[in-house]
Amino acid sequence: MYILGIWDGHDSGAAIVKDGKILAAVNEERLTRRKLEVVFPALSIKACMDYLNLSPADIEHVAFSSYDLSKTLARLFPFIKEDYYLIRRKKKAAGKVNVLKKKLKYVLTEQGPGVLSKYISKLYAENILKTGGFSACDIHFVEHHFCHAAAAALVSGFDGCLVITMDGIGDGLSGTIGSFLNGRLERKADISGKHSLGIFFEHVTNLLNMRELEDEGKVMALADLAAPVADFQNPLLDFFHVHGLDVKSRYSALRMHTELEKVSRRYPSEQFAFMAQRTLELRIVELVRNALSATGHTNVALAGGVFSNIKVNRLIRLIPGVKGCFVFPHMGDGGLAAGAALMVNHKMSGTSCVLEDVFLGMDYPDEEIKSVLDGNGLPYRRCEKIEEEAANLIAAGNIIFWFQGRMEYGPRALGNRSILALPDSLKIRDLLNQRLKMRVWYQPFCPAMLEEDAKLYLEQYSSNPFMTMAYMVREEKKKDIEGVIGADGSCRPQIINGKETRFGRLLTEVKKVTGRGVLLNTSFNIHGDPMACSPQDAIDTFNKVKTGYLVMGNFLVRGENVLN
Repeated sequence: MYILGIWDGHDSGAAIVKDGKILAAVNEERLTRRKLEVVFPALSIKACMDYLNLSPADIEHVAFSSYDLSKTLARLFPFIKEDYYLIRRKKKAAGKVNVLKKKLKYVLTEQGPGVLSKYISKLYAENILKTGGFSACDIHFVEHHFCHAAAAALVSGFDGCLVITMDGIGDGLSGTIGSFLNGRLERKADISGKHSLGIFFEHVTNLLNMRELEDEGKVMALADLAAPVADFQNPLLDFFHVHGLDVKSRYSALRMHTELEKVSRRYPSEQFAFMAQRTLELRIVELVRNALSATGHTNVALAGGVFSNIKVNRLIRLIPGVKGCFVFPHMGDGGLAAGAALMVNHKMSGTSCVLEDVFLGMDYPDEEIKSVLDGNGLPYRRCEKIEEEAANLIAAGNIIFWFQGRMEYGPRALGNRSILALPDSLKIRDLLNQRLKMRVWYQPFCPAMLEEDAKLYLEQYSSNPFMTMAYMVREEKKKDIEGVIGADGSCRPQIINGKETRFGRLLTEVKKVTGRGVLLNTSFNIHGDPMACSPQDAIDTFNKVKTGYLVMGNFLVRGENVLN
């Protein structure tokens, strides 16, 4: 039974699930080459279908996420979400009309789903699926936070766990608390969209002249540069209070922006970021503690955009009594398509599985890579021992653009679409940040580590293959990997086995040369662009920077600026 999951909002995408396992998943941005795309994911659907060699007749069920008023209006009038996309990404000049549109957006999204919105959304779905040839399938609509919850719980590998979702807002809610036990996923409590910690952090991001729903990680990084503010002096802590399994805000979404603006004028940007980050940490940890006590669970599964905050996730993992903490790797709205399909599958068959990796996109055989290289007129050579050659080049101080196998699903580069370098070079870190990736200087890069090395480098070690958690680096090891550590001494590692993948074998070869199985690992893109999907995307990115080496499959391309 193949189930197609569809999300047609912010970071739209598609996924195909069978027997509780995600077989293919991709987001539309990788194919349109427009970051966090909002159009209906027609290309993503086709890519998933083509990869699995399926036709529309093979799809028995289609699962859509969300059917609230704002989503229904955006389906009927696509120009609405396109207009807001341009406003949010600062592609349109600020003005009174656009400010009014943003305010209206917050008001509309607080309106939850109803019978009429679900009916209209279903008519829309029937029409657009029929146009694509899907005429014999059953259509399901899954509420926004049930999608997040299913994604978190059903692939976590836990027999039982507390399930928490938290984001800006979806289907009128900003979060939920649930339980997964004996194969049953049920909701225990929900948090109104009118009391959203996610929207709170969106507003902070916006007031720091960054893009909400996109640059929250920069806010988290900026907070590390602040002179700390004591909790009793932090005015933002009073914006929210936790009562049992509920969160209450002092202000509405619109009033909150006004009150936050007043606070932001009184503090330097980094202190404003620090106070917001601290508020998020304290209130969420308090909520999770209450939920653990109420449910009796010792494992925690998390999803929703708020849990892209790796420092919050670390604090949850370290709560006394927590044995395991799983964050769905595509925790934001881009993961809703997979969550919707997983939820429908679970309701119909009760099956679930362990998510072993997120290499769920397309791959490209060497013959196709060679054809694209020839078509671009790039000189290259084929290497039979590509991991060994790449390791030697990295050890010599070169940057490697690494393109292998199936593309990652989600926002993190996990060794198939990565830019790689030594982890101890501040010179390389700054080159990547300022000239190649074109990011803010204070945003740290991340390490990929062999499991055996991670145990030596990280305090309070636990396995985490998906880069969803912060860890503190041991003091005596910081110099070894200073290019991938934040200002507070933490990092966000990818921890992998050294023999299961080509990337793992590369790390093993790097360890032979350098003495440590650790690399700087950042996504294969220039900041603001989607991660490279196809060989042509990889070449286009590489040609923009003209630095280091490009490794695609077994082929090696030398750039203009290399050490040897």
